[in-house]
Amino acid sequence: MQAVASLRYGVIFKKAFSQPDVFTAFVKDILDIDLIIDRVETEKSFPSPVGNVNNHFDLFAEDKVNRIIVDIQHRRYADHYHRFLHYHCAALLEQAVSAKDYRPALAVYTIVVLTSGDKYGRDMSMIDFDPKDRHGQGLGEIPHKIVYLCPKYLNDETPEAWREWLFAINDSLDEEVDETHYHKACVRKILTTIQKNTLTPEDHARMKDEYSEEELRREEWEKAEKVGISKGMEIGIEMGVEKGKLEGKLEGKLEIAHNLLDILDDATIAQRTGLTVVEIAQLRQEST
Repeated sequence: MQAVASLRYGVIFKKAFSQPDVFTAFVKDILDIDLIIDRVETEKSFPSPVGNVNNHFDLFAEDKVNRIIVDIQHRRYADHYHRFLHYHCAALLEQAVSAKDYRPALAVYTIVVLTSGDKYGRDMSMIDFDPKDRHGQGLGEIPHKIVYLCPKYLNDETPEAWREWLFAINDSLDEEVDETHYHKACVRKILTTIQKNTLTPEDHARMKDEYSEEELRREEWEKAEKVGISKGMEIGIEMGVEKGKLEGKLEGKLEIAHNLLDILDDATIAQRTGLTVVEIAQLRQEST
């Protein structure tokens, strides 16, 4: 058995996957794309942020020969499907500044690795931007894709090319792996890279910081559950909405929605208050 640092930590994930040969091998197995790169950027951001949000990409590589951008993100958030869709679109829109038309020069692929899994329990889900006809047949016009991977839910139907990568990521979470289970050269290189006895003092410090951030986030989620997602709150929301309907006052709905901004996402607030998603988004913008 080999003692390793957990790939749940961003500093460790970046340390392992920022190696160009590892990055390209992973992309080849997941997307079946051959990349030609000589470096992988970490914490990549664009000089001119798209909109009012300056996104930072965990791992970012640009292949100008094959005209491809691949971004790998790994952290789980309450809004991770929406968050990484935004990141993906930012990488698309950033190219529009210098493009002659609306077709970006580089295809954009985003791989999201959710080390903690998520509520759907799927090993993979994907957003495919290619237009489809009514039979579901793609037109082959738009290549951009987002692939969400959950190593925790590896199963018998998971593609063979993915299996060793996902198994290794999930295996590392308890900080101990049996290296004899792995045969891919780059997977074994990852396990060597994240051995505990090779970590620097800076690696340890950043892991501690991330652990503290996760604990704080967990406390905030638990607090939100107690305050906003308990049955009493559910009843209170329903009563408030009904009262607003009976009184016919938009102000009542807006007040309820305002109190839920830090607790629920826009779609859920809209569903529970009867307001539109556009109205919720405007309310959220006015509150910032």
